[in-house]
Amino acid sequence: MGTTEIFLLAMLLIFTLPWLIWRLGRTDYYAPLVVVQMIVGILLGPGVFGHAFPDQYAFLFTPDVVSALNGIALWAVMIFVWLAGIELDVSDAWRKRRETGIAAGLALVVPLALGAGAGAVLLASSDGWTGPGGQPWQVLAGIGMACAVTAMPLLVLFLDKLEMLRTPLGQRILRYGGLDDIAIWAVLALILVDWERMGRQAAFVPAFAAAALAIRWLMPRLGERDRWFVGLAWLAAASLAADWAGLHYMVGAFIAGVVLDAHWFDHKRLDDFRDAILIALMPVYFLSSGLRTDWSDGGLGVAGAAVLLLAAAVLGKLAGIGLAGRILKWEKGEAWIVGWLLQTKGLVMIVFANILLDKTIITGATFTGLLLMAIVSNMLTTPMVQPRLDRQKHLLKQGG
Repeated sequence: MGTTEIFLLAMLLIFTLPWLIWRLGRTDYYAPLVVVQMIVGILLGPGVFGHAFPDQYAFLFTPDVVSALNGIALWAVMIFVWLAGIELDVSDAWRKRRETGIAAGLALVVPLALGAGAGAVLLASSDGWTGPGGQPWQVLAGIGMACAVTAMPLLVLFLDKLEMLRTPLGQRILRYGGLDDIAIWAVLALILVDWERMGRQAAFVPAFAAAALAIRWLMPRLGERDRWFVGLAWLAAASLAADWAGLHYMVGAFIAGVVLDAHWFDHKRLDDFRDAILIALMPVYFLSSGLRTDWSDGGLGVAGAAVLLLAAAVLGKLAGIGLAGRILKWEKGEAWIVGWLLQTKGLVMIVFANILLDKTIITGATFTGLLLMAIVSNMLTTPMVQPRLDRQKHLLKQGG
């Protein structure tokens, strides 16, 4: 078979296998389709499929096929992060800054600290968790932030499935998670500071600010269809500039979206476009992430690391939100719902971990542990939230 046929065979697997497992297995309560896609990505990776069937793995995932898949995955995730930046609205958070600051701040700081502590335990046990390009502080900050971040796209999916999305409580939870999204990119920029490219980074800041002012002047003067083309060109330009400066293209993709106003685009088209990216392109990204998993330190070692990181992420988020609930005098049971929903991990954390792996700050084993932690945390969310919500439906009206 030629490269084209093998590529299409890989695409056939990517789109049929997760869907069949999700649909026939009726996994939606524990594992939405996006979670199944993550799991299948790991199963098709070198540590499982590649280990059990090395010849078939080598036949299917040739360098040319993997390169093509990675190109699709890169552009897909850049668009998705750009859309997340566009839809981020900090105005509501500013109006309710005391409540939002306390809840979002504690929901971020406590799991970050526990995650960094878990990372310190891993680093003390072995040197197999730090990449050749990473310093210990970068690894600890990266692991801590991965434990603290909330998966906004997946959070929206869970809120919608639980019929919470348009409720006052659901909107509050989105507000807290939105601030986490800002924080993760700020921490990433700090981790990725390249002292050899300080001149480029110093030049990038004013240049981006000037370009952002120009794009903000231009966009309202264009028709909506033209805004999409110009917006995507702006995404590519900002990502290129950020990567050239040593900050990584994904940082550029996010801030390229942040400086654009959501009301410049039709709301329904934004939703439809995001859904189309999720359906048509993001499964390729989940597979490409699975192909990067590494079990060289042994399955038990990686699984143990995942359990440790999961405990830090979940307990940290619940403890932080529980403390916020006491300060803000929330009703009993409210912090439990908010905490479990905010501990969801998914696309944003996977992107974050991929970047750390790209920069050789963490190893493949660390990346695999973080990926497993994300999958299990998502599978716990609905079973932990649904029973409490069924008993206390009136909490949905709590607007903070």
